[in-house]
Amino acid sequence: MNTDVAPRLGAWQQVWRLAAAVAVGVPAWLYIGVLLPPGYATGTLSWFISGDPLVALGCLVALLWRRRFPLAVAMTVVIVSTASALATGAALLALCSISTRRRPVEIGIVVLAYVTASQFTFGFYPIQSPSGPIWLQLTIPALSGGIAVAAGMAVGARRVEVLSLRERAESAEREQAARAAQARTLERNRIAREMHDVLAHRISLVAMQAGVLDHRGDLAAEETRVLIRGIAEGSHQALEELRDVLGVLRADPERPEPPQPSLNRIPELVADARTSGLNATLTTTVTEEPSEVLGRTCYRIVQEGLTNAAKHAPGAQVHVVLDGTAGEEIHVGVRSSPPTIRTTPAPASGFGLLGLGERVSLAGGELEHHPTADNGYLLSARLPWPGHDHKRRT
Repeated sequence: MNTDVAPRLGAWQQVWRLAAAVAVGVPAWLYIGVLLPPGYATGTLSWFISGDPLVALGCLVALLWRRRFPLAVAMTVVIVSTASALATGAALLALCSISTRRRPVEIGIVVLAYVTASQFTFGFYPIQSPSGPIWLQLTIPALSGGIAVAAGMAVGARRVEVLSLRERAESAEREQAARAAQARTLERNRIAREMHDVLAHRISLVAMQAGVLDHRGDLAAEETRVLIRGIAEGSHQALEELRDVLGVLRADPERPEPPQPSLNRIPELVADARTSGLNATLTTTVTEEPSEVLGRTCYRIVQEGLTNAAKHAPGAQVHVVLDGTAGEEIHVGVRSSPPTIRTTPAPASGFGLLGLGERVSLAGGELEHHPTADNGYLLSARLPWPGHDHKRRT
């Protein structure tokens, strides 16, 4: 993992860090002043009054670039701080800053330079160097450097943790956005499928009746009234079905969801199409009621077949066949003869058979649709029909 994750500092953050470095260096500078001979510290040209503060100021200015050139600035500051007791805080800040990167080699080099350079500090002042074994003289700078390193390591670890949490949050937001986009796409597809399944059939029948009125000028008054009544009723039913679909899509808790059609409503669907002027018949050998999902899929297949016949084959004979046995499979077929009335071709959306294919695939079946040898059209599907024993096991 990359440990160089220090964020950019603002002006106030820079100021208070440098102020803390000055606050740490002032006690060391005053301590040196106490050890100086009388009158030396008050001399205007003495190193204590002129050189020491200038060196400390230079170290503080150099620290402004510690994140752009971390190793170079840290080495420069800890070495130059040998000539300034006031720069002790700057050296510790440089050591703390380099430690936030958590690179042992860099930290080791800077600590060694800091401890070594600290042994030459007393040479710049006319005071006696502290006596004692060398290990004792190294203890204080080693301890102070160790504290600075520990603080820097802790800050660096915290930065890495914060960066990791931020990356996780951003990743979670991206995943959430992707899931939301996928949900919107699925919802749009569901709306399109429901609108097509529910409304396309009804509107196609209305369009077929209107087409008959437009092309048949020899209709009797009673036949005309029947067609007009059928158009009005079909339009009203289409509006009712649209209201039901919108109620489901809006998930209105005050409006109960209408019952979904199943296999037992196919005779009603064929009879409705026949009333609207479509020459449709039904042959069925199915005596049992399949599952709700399977029955709804069969209903949608017949509905799509009748809708396409009304749109593209006006005047054709349409024959619906239902055949199957529980425990085996169920076959649904809609065969239409060639059209006998010439009308303006109805617009084709292309989504009906596509959505129907998805339904059949989800049910584990196979969908087939193609023109027949007599220029008619066949839409058929074979769907697995699990038996009662299978239902009890599942």
